[in-house]
Amino acid sequence: MIKLYNTLSRKKEVFEPLKDMHVGIYTCGPTVYWYQHIGNLRTYIFADILKRVLLYNKYKVRHIINVTDVGHLTSDADTGEDKVERAAKREGKTAREIADYYLRVFQEDFRKLNIIPPEKWPKATEHIKEQIELIKRLEKKGFTYKTSDGIYFNTSKFKDYGKLARLKKSGIQAGKRISLREKRNKTDFALWKFSPSGEKRQQEWDSPWGIGFPGWHIECSAMSMKYLGENFDIHTGGQDHIQIHHTNEIAQSEAATGKPFVRYWLHGAWLLFKGKKISKSLGGLYTISELEGLGFRPLDFRYLCLATHYRKPLSFTIDNLKTARNSYQRLKNIISELKDDKKMNKKYIEEFEKAINDDLDMPKALRVLWKLLRDEGAEGKLKTIREMDRILGLDLLKKEMIKVPEKIKKLIKEREDLRKEKMWKEADEIRKKINNLGFVIEDTEKGVIVKRDGGKI
Repeated sequence: MIKLYNTLSRKKEVFEPLKDMHVGIYTCGPTVYWYQHIGNLRTYIFADILKRVLLYNKYKVRHIINVTDVGHLTSDADTGEDKVERAAKREGKTAREIADYYLRVFQEDFRKLNIIPPEKWPKATEHIKEQIELIKRLEKKGFTYKTSDGIYFNTSKFKDYGKLARLKKSGIQAGKRISLREKRNKTDFALWKFSPSGEKRQQEWDSPWGIGFPGWHIECSAMSMKYLGENFDIHTGGQDHIQIHHTNEIAQSEAATGKPFVRYWLHGAWLLFKGKKISKSLGGLYTISELEGLGFRPLDFRYLCLATHYRKPLSFTIDNLKTARNSYQRLKNIISELKDDKKMNKKYIEEFEKAINDDLDMPKALRVLWKLLRDEGAEGKLKTIREMDRILGLDLLKKEMIKVPEKIKKLIKEREDLRKEKMWKEADEIRKKINNLGFVIEDTEKGVIVKRDGGKI
């Protein structure tokens, strides 16, 4: 029995799929105009754990992650530039080149983090027909109106608007025309945007309403319903999508079909930096490649994410990541010394399963793993850990070839030069710097040996 916290009901619920032992999951994917930072990637790690838990429980999973390669404007108020078009101008490339490049980088991050790829990566630009058809359904039912810059969804016409975010009805009432431009209600949103007059966009299409491009929200509804049906099991994303994006998805989907859209809504909490959500102004927007440049492995970050429940904010600092790196390396070091007795430890595996099936409680699952390792009388450690790693995705039994970063190589050379000059104190300071970067060095007759530092057990 799996229990999941449903944002829609604000409580844990026993998971019951629409179709026996089959699960449809839609995860809001990247807007491919720039590199995805670690705050974004935390959300995908949580979705990966969900998928692994369902697969572990023998469900057949159909997972879809969309690719937003058009229509996501720089403002949630349906104003500003298209993010992909703006990036194309900035880099002197086509919008397609921009989208393809940043999608490849994102998919490489998935590989580095051991995130299982989805069954399909549908692109917004390849589903314009489906989006236009969905808008036509809404128009036919009287949910749309036209302004000078596009076709909008009238949120006052949808009875349950805002139920996911628990929005107050007052937020839906019409305000002053000036502040709303031509919108009838503060919460109304664009379904189709007209191309600006006198400006030729790289990505625009003809439609019954004029040449333009789809709104960001309509893309997810059209693609999720195409691949998972008009009513499906689980929708995941970051908590920042609750207020606007997912609220609007529900409204337009249920208004068009007259059916409930999604049964379970799961949201991951923010990654925090200096006590606030990571941002350009605050900092902390590291990419996986940047962390690798600092001497960390992608799976160090995955371990850090697993150590905090997906619904709780995770405070990120380089020191916290160092602690996670050391804990992860200690795990690897201990496990590498275990002998395989071909047995499974039923007690610990049941305790582990209870944790993962209770709303993906990965911190508790990790504690069970450590408890097993520290239990000197426990049998079946290796086989049990192999089973646990199906969920953890940490490559716990995989022997790794240590790739020594250039920064470490330079420090080792600097230390060797100091040792030749008999500057022992200075050389020892360099050793400490190397240790702080997650490595230890051993001086042997054959030269310096570099190892990962897992700290004391």
